[in-house]
Amino acid sequence: MAFDREDGVFHVVVNHEEQYSIWPTFREIPAGWREVGKTGPKAECLAYIEEVWSDMRPLSLRRHMDGEAVDGPA
Repeated sequence: MAFDREDGVFHVVVNHEEQYSIWPTFREIPAGWREVGKTGPKAECLAYIEEVWSDMRPLSLRRHMDGEAVDGPA
């Protein structure tokens, strides 16, 4: 499988929930995902994701939790 290859070239992709992943460059990026402008070897792409994806919670959960923090418990 393409994701198992350490010598492959990948795009870093992100979805509408601001969740990151890698995707092989020879495959079409699936619906719901977009490139972030980082392409390279697997290890380099994973290191980039580790650097920029500091909050693993989906965007909708972060917004919900931020709203509760501002508004207080229901």
